[in-house]
Amino acid sequence: MIIYGLQKSSLIDYPSKIAAVIFTGGCNFRCPFCHNGSLINKDSAHCVEINEILNFLKNRKGKLDGVVISGGEPTIHNDLEEIIKQIKKLGYKIKLDTNGTNPKMVETLIRKKLINYVAMDLKAPLDKYSEITCTQVDIDKIKQSINLLLKNYIEYEFRTTVVKECLSFKDFEIMAKEIKGAKKYYLQTYIPELAYDETFKNKTTYSTEDLKKIKKIFENNVEKIYIR
Repeated sequence: MIIYGLQKSSLIDYPSKIAAVIFTGGCNFRCPFCHNGSLINKDSAHCVEINEILNFLKNRKGKLDGVVISGGEPTIHNDLEEIIKQIKKLGYKIKLDTNGTNPKMVETLIRKKLINYVAMDLKAPLDKYSEITCTQVDIDKIKQSINLLLKNYIEYEFRTTVVKECLSFKDFEIMAKEIKGAKKYYLQTYIPELAYDETFKNKTTYSTEDLKKIKKIFENNVEKIYIR
């Protein structure tokens, strides 16, 4: 697995936990609004060795509660399970960030009790996924991942980076129905200056008042909705 970086401590990436964050390289989406655009393309010349990370985690036992595996998209790497096993042996709880394109791998990790929390990005209404991600998306796999999490085998959240020019109020009404029954959903404020695509540095997010209106759209379908 190509690992581009390690954030040694975070108070916000794993709810209620102090966690280290591992960033994997490579992604199968090309979302122009991505805040981690530097991680999209695989480039082994800039990778961090897994042994370096494992040694760090060994030395931080008792000071960190968990490890977040983010990206890029972690589930495109076939050795993800093996690396998680090595981290799990150190006694850490593990949160996985994913775009939902590999439900089989996520299901395996849940079944084997290798992960404790999943955060799945919900990019758009299902029928707009390919348009929004600039990729040909297998929507059935996105549906499978959504339905897997809705079974409540594991603690989870859905989250959406809110770009005003990409998602309308009507889109959010559709998305709310597509995750009906979900436990937790986050509306994430878009930060233009972090965008992967230069043309998206001129795009905007919704106002605070509009975000509150979008939040209300989800209230009949989702238990807890947050704006961050």
